Amino acid sequence: MNRTDQYDPAALKHIEKEFDQWEKNEVSSFIKRAPESQSEYTTASGMPTKRTYTPLDVKDTAFEDIGFPGQYPFTRGPYPTMYRGRNWTMRQIAGFGTARETNGRFKYLIAQGQTGLSIDFDMPTLMGYDSSHAMSQGEVGREGVAIDTLADMEELFDDIDLTKISVSMTINPSAWILYAMYIALAQKRGYDLNDLSGTIQNDILKEYIAQKEWIFPVRPSVRLVRDCIQYGSENMKRYNAINISGYHISEAGSTAVQEVAYTMATTMEYVKTAIDAGVDVNEFGPRLSFFFVSQADFFEEIAKFRAARRVYAKIMREKFGATKPEASRLRFHAQTAAATLTKPQYTINPIRTALQALSAVLGGAQSLHTNGMDEAFAIPTEEAMRIALRTQQIIAYETNITQVVDPLGGSYYVENLTDEIEREVWKILDEVEELGGTLQCIDDGYFQRGISDSAYDFALRKASGERPVIGVNMFVQEEEDVEIETHPHDPETERRQIERLNRVKDNRDEEKVQRLLRQLKEQAEDESVNLMPITIELVKEGASMGDIVETLKGIWGTYREKPVI
Repeated sequence: MNRTDQYDPAALKHIEKEFDQWEKNEVSSFIKRAPESQSEYTTASGMPTKRTYTPLDVKDTAFEDIGFPGQYPFTRGPYPTMYRGRNWTMRQIAGFGTARETNGRFKYLIAQGQTGLSIDFDMPTLMGYDSSHAMSQGEVGREGVAIDTLADMEELFDDIDLTKISVSMTINPSAWILYAMYIALAQKRGYDLNDLSGTIQNDILKEYIAQKEWIFPVRPSVRLVRDCIQYGSENMKRYNAINISGYHISEAGSTAVQEVAYTMATTMEYVKTAIDAGVDVNEFGPRLSFFFVSQADFFEEIAKFRAARRVYAKIMREKFGATKPEASRLRFHAQTAAATLTKPQYTINPIRTALQALSAVLGGAQSLHTNGMDEAFAIPTEEAMRIALRTQQIIAYETNITQVVDPLGGSYYVENLTDEIEREVWKILDEVEELGGTLQCIDDGYFQRGISDSAYDFALRKASGERPVIGVNMFVQEEEDVEIETHPHDPETERRQIERLNRVKDNRDEEKVQRLLRQLKEQAEDESVNLMPITIELVKEGASMGDIVETLKGIWGTYREKPVI
């Protein structure tokens, strides 16, 4: 059935005639008296927008591409009832100092009504360095929580039942080690791994594309992602072993179209790698999850989320042969756009965040993080996180927008924009394939150049005032010295963390740890071996993050990026 079945050709011809008359008469005469502010209008991605939209703009849209919520291609949402069943997970990210300090923030947020945990790790943990390493000096616990060993993971989740709350871990280069620690902790507590829910980000390809946090060369890094997907599909039916991220691609400067297209390109590489390893797409497909930003262009973001679901569904079914509906159903976490937060007039940041959160909800997010108003200065304070969480709660409980699934579905503008974004995404994916695929495009700097060009274009438009930013290039106020309470960094954190790490190393069976590290090295040299079991065994015996990473550096080396100009 075609979307235009509700309009026969004669009806469409009549609408077209009426539209032309309206533009020649009402619009033309009105513009003479009150000219429009611009000669051309575009979305943030640069796609032209019309003055108004009519049935003529969706006449080529097949109803099958819109469909019903919870039904392929999932344009209108991954589940039939969406928020009528339960609200999205409210997942405020937290992480600073030692595991004990972050555990306290977790408990505060849970007491405020948060329904899921999300963890930020410090730079040494992200990059696979022990806190005692020379490269870690000054960075331990500064912009996330420091995790060196399983003992830290135990303290991080002290008195928190991991079978009752989902856990998301934002980590990539060393993700498989944190995943192993999480699993080891669950096993130590006697949990059934199938009772655990949440996700580990583990999206290393977007690091080479956008965020620039890596350890090993590209191909062994993808092997580690494959090992996590394979282990998770066999042992953890509710936990997502990867959270494929467009967020960092957008924050690096991409357009909304590039965010979706580049994310789908990396997705195809992960899926292909897992299938080549013998994992059934219908088994691991349901456990792939996604992470997108919710930027400032309200309607474009809503259409972006809808288009992403549609593109992913078609990729999984048509390219990879997924037959289970769950394997083609895109589920995503959204975070409001940190890059839009400003230091000038920072108290208006919650308004930006509220609108971005609303577009994520109208776009069908499964979980959501709202940024704190003070994040342009430092890690958010408890008050800033409470206000950010209350923003979500107001949307969920006071607005009634959760009563109707995909309430903007059928809007001429939203449906047209969804179609346009999908078309542009397929153009980029076709180009990636013609250039040799995702890994080749990373090697050649294709994605990096695309982001760089878009970021430069946005910077020029912001500098010229073409892209308004209130308080920065419009309605600017002469700022007095801003007195703002920021989250403090305890200079003693590093000393305490190193002491804790040394105690673990002093009390472990060193001979056993070294034997296991030799086994890790042997297994890493065989591409077919899954490294998750040996990594889990290592962390149980007290091996540190640095022990494991340095062993593998001796085999695989490290990655050095080719400059993109």
